[in-house]
Amino acid sequence: MSKEALRSSLRVRRSALSKEERARADLRIAGRLLELPEVVRADCVFTYLSFGSEVDTRFVITRCWEMGKRVCLPRCAAGYTLTWHAVEDLDHLVRSRFGMEEPAAGAPQAQPAGSVYSVALVPGLAFDRRGFRLGYGGGYYDRFLPAFSGVSIGLCRSDLLSDELPSLSEYDYPVDLVVTDNEAIRPAAPLVR
Repeated sequence: MSKEALRSSLRVRRSALSKEERARADLRIAGRLLELPEVVRADCVFTYLSFGSEVDTRFVITRCWEMGKRVCLPRCAAGYTLTWHAVEDLDHLVRSRFGMEEPAAGAPQAQPAGSVYSVALVPGLAFDRRGFRLGYGGGYYDRFLPAFSGVSIGLCRSDLLSDELPSLSEYDYPVDLVVTDNEAIRPAAPLVR
């Protein structure tokens, strides 16, 4: 099966869960995530703002602010890259060309490189137990992750977790942890990057 066919199949499967089932799973993911030592000690959280049927990050963002953490959201930039912007609320976001909410172009930029006490929450259609993800095909996070020096964490409902994703390429880059509604997974052996 091609990556595009797999993406299409996974989108259908992810959307098949009822809104209530997704909400219950997402609250369990948030609870598990917020208890991780890496998240507790982080002073900055780089996170996506959930869109459609993605794992909801709004509760996590609010809790991070309550915990005194700096929260940064991405903007899709030229060259399939992400720029990161510190945000203090979700009221001043703009709609991107992809239909997602993101910080306005003039929002203060944050530099993830060199942020040792930071975590990045990474979206994906599916993850595997080795930390690899199947994204949406733009390669934005595949470009971001190699330069990020903090801890990267994939968020995934357990029904979209597999032992091993097929069709990985040289550009696919694993996350350090995967958090599902049932478990937090640390890949068994560190991968050479």
